[in-house]
Amino acid sequence: MKWIYFFLGDPRKHSLEHRLFNTVSLVTAILNLVVVLGVIPLENSLVLVALNFGSGILMFAMYYLSRVKSIYFSLYWPFHLTILFYLSAMWLYSGGSSGGNHYYLIPAFVIALFLIRNQNVFIVSSIYILLPVTLYLVEFFHHEWVTSYGNDSELYLDAGGKFIFIQILIGIMVFILRRNLNVERKKSETLLLNILPEPIAVELKKEGRVIPRSYEFTSVLFCDMAGFTKIAEKMNAEELVYELDTIFREFDRLCKEYRLEKIKSIGDSYMAVGGIPNQNRTNAVDSVLCGLSFQSYMAEQKQVQSLRGRDFWEIRLGIHSGPLVAGVVGTDKFVYDVWGDTVKTASRLESSGVVGELNISFQVYEEVKSYFDCEPRGSLSLKGGTNIPLYLVKGFLPEFADVQSSKIPNDLFKRLYESGALFTHNDEIE
Repeated sequence: MKWIYFFLGDPRKHSLEHRLFNTVSLVTAILNLVVVLGVIPLENSLVLVALNFGSGILMFAMYYLSRVKSIYFSLYWPFHLTILFYLSAMWLYSGGSSGGNHYYLIPAFVIALFLIRNQNVFIVSSIYILLPVTLYLVEFFHHEWVTSYGNDSELYLDAGGKFIFIQILIGIMVFILRRNLNVERKKSETLLLNILPEPIAVELKKEGRVIPRSYEFTSVLFCDMAGFTKIAEKMNAEELVYELDTIFREFDRLCKEYRLEKIKSIGDSYMAVGGIPNQNRTNAVDSVLCGLSFQSYMAEQKQVQSLRGRDFWEIRLGIHSGPLVAGVVGTDKFVYDVWGDTVKTASRLESSGVVGELNISFQVYEEVKSYFDCEPRGSLSLKGGTNIPLYLVKGFLPEFADVQSSKIPNDLFKRLYESGALFTHNDEIE
């Protein structure tokens, strides 16, 4: 694969049209130079050698400009005029219609239409239609202008070679196009999966819409950077974006590790949900594990930055569990989003939380208290006068904590977690 990218272009950096131009110009150059050896025995060998060798060199030059200098769009007309001149000359000097040169116009026309961008389709189509008509008329009214084959052996040798040449050219084109189209399809699918969860993306492609779904039990995680504005003012725009990108890339990785679905990031805020789109009963534990990992990562980054004499953000985390509705909204730049009181409560829990701590609600506490050391921290007043108790997750309980740190799980917890044997929502302790 690497050698294909080296010669034809990397799909991540070059468009499909650019890679196709590189492919056709390189293949045509090589095959035309190979044909030089095949036309030497023919009667007009000098002219045919000059045509094939000259066109081969021109194609190599255009391949070089396209692949190395990234100049390909402006080569559209030089490329096709070279092909048309070559085929017209080969028609006249190599048996006319009996030589089969006109069959080359079929793949050439397909390539011309595929590579077209701002050029007029009508003009390009007219040229490729009028050229063979003109050549047939020239042969019909001025047959003496066409060099005939000296004998049947020359006819079979030349026409057979052209037939093989066309088959090779079409085969290579189809192979490269299929490969490139697969690459483009994977790029599109990857891009879609970066926006939507896989089951939602599949439903959207299949049905054209996504039906909103209610989830009975989920865990919503919110976090942001305490003191973000003050520290951000000391950075230029590039540094700020770089730091946030580095942090959120690690958060994305941790969300995948703990089966949380990232919903969005806005400025310095980050939101993820456990238990969607695939429901599970361990999403509260998953979310707390993810939150502790967020904490550890930010603590490490703060230590690194302090050694450099620079300030760094502390994280503020809030998790709340409960029902919500999830779905896709909009048609342009659509997003997968969640709604409900659970989301609002999680957001308030984070914004009012203790900096540097993992703040959880009573609903989360009930799900994770068998594994994590939780410290009471007052209550949160909701609309309607309801108060919910709040807790801070200080780490794992002693029986599940690593000897080096209470925030690192031991082997027992890892085995239980990986085997799915943890106490989960609506399950009973045996």
